[in-house]
Amino acid sequence: MLGEQGRASITVPMIAARAGVTPSTIYRRWGDVAELLAHVAIERLRAGSAPLDTGTVQGDLLAWIDHLLDEMSSELGRAMVRDVVSETMSKPTLCAQFARNQLSAIFHRGKARGQQVPKVDAVMDRVVAPIVYRTIFGLPMASQATVRDWVKACLKDAA
Repeated sequence: MLGEQGRASITVPMIAARAGVTPSTIYRRWGDVAELLAHVAIERLRAGSAPLDTGTVQGDLLAWIDHLLDEMSSELGRAMVRDVVSETMSKPTLCAQFARNQLSAIFHRGKARGQQVPKVDAVMDRVVAPIVYRTIFGLPMASQATVRDWVKACLKDAA
């Protein structure tokens, strides 16, 4: 529905009709459109699979960050992050935990290969946070080259 019309024109009865349920079903579960959209965004942001295994921590991390940057650069991705932040402040760590889990998987694999890995918090603070900040506040997204430089700085500091 978001691809068909503007966010502001979507109503609970429209969603219910498309889903084949009554509006009361939607209201009971989510309360309103904003909360439903936040829930959808969280589910979309949740990684459905393990991060790509390229054979190196650097390759894995760059592939994961490229995917994150691609998601956050799209209008839909930006809108989803804003939905999550504006409607689910009672669960602010949920999305951060998704990112932490993906990074932890990458670093666990790297350690098993005997490679140096940065701390999860370092990548969250120095790479993920600036991407999310720019997304939330509608700032221009950092270039792929800039984000890759941030990743490489974290990897260099891990050595």
